[in-house]
Amino acid sequence: MHQQIGTTDLQASRVVLGCMTLQQEPRAALATIHTALEHGINFFDHADVYQAGRSEETFAAIWQESPGLRDRIILQSKCGIRQAGEPDARAPKRYDFSRDYIVHAVEGSLRRLKTAYLDILLLHRPDALVEPEEVAEAFSRLEARGMVRHFGVSNHNAAQIDLLQAYLGKPLVANQLQLSLLHSHLINAGIITNQNHPPHAVRGDGTLEYCRRHRITIQAWSPLAKGAITGRLPDDADERTRQTAGLVAQLAAEKGVSAEAIALAWILRHPARMQVIVGTTNHERIAACMAANHVELSREEWYLLFMTGRGYPIS
Repeated sequence: MHQQIGTTDLQASRVVLGCMTLQQEPRAALATIHTALEHGINFFDHADVYQAGRSEETFAAIWQESPGLRDRIILQSKCGIRQAGEPDARAPKRYDFSRDYIVHAVEGSLRRLKTAYLDILLLHRPDALVEPEEVAEAFSRLEARGMVRHFGVSNHNAAQIDLLQAYLGKPLVANQLQLSLLHSHLINAGIITNQNHPPHAVRGDGTLEYCRRHRITIQAWSPLAKGAITGRLPDDADERTRQTAGLVAQLAAEKGVSAEAIALAWILRHPARMQVIVGTTNHERIAACMAANHVELSREEWYLLFMTGRGYPIS
């Protein structure tokens, strides 16, 4: 099952293979990529910091086996996170959206991926020192050189996107955000407006609505909550996690699908038409995740999952 990404002409699988944990052993990595392709995944998500760039290098081996593949898939990478100790020992871990660094980072990703262009570039984490004019200059340079086709962000709220967009010559097309049954804060923010419960702060108010309004595709990362609700219940799991895992397992049994399919279908059921990014290298789990495309959840089932995952009923 495919969908349009933002305002682009890209038709992408709703399930994305996240390449953060792609094996460094070439044969195993290639087998994972082929399995994803065989199950209909045509979208692969990278970042320059994944395994210090080695994930991108490992992925590039696919071109030798499938020379015509590049035109049939969508490659996305992210930049902006700089690790401690670079370029000198005193440098801390930080975020960097400066013009020169963005261009430099993309050049590195293209070199490691052995491709002439990225379909989408995302800015990885909000840079507190961002100068939107510099981002605009970097994007314009990358697009003019044919190095990046489309641009987006990751982990940005509505106000941060709006600030960047005011300086850009083309629309941002994606926003990659953490979202799962156990991390539903962005959805919850629209439910608890003007309520006293819960007492904890909910950040990112209006982000989902902003993205829907401006046709920015939301990409949910960690949609399976690191496996906590799909069969690998941690020994120290709290009651909320246990109840959520139990409900997911119950619905999976009723519908004859995997727990992964239920957890992902809950996100895909949202009218924002989100994508889900799965980082598994297990071939059976890739197939289990793809089954989410064919799961139908009623409104009642969706809200039951939502309330169980957040740990208390709605008012």
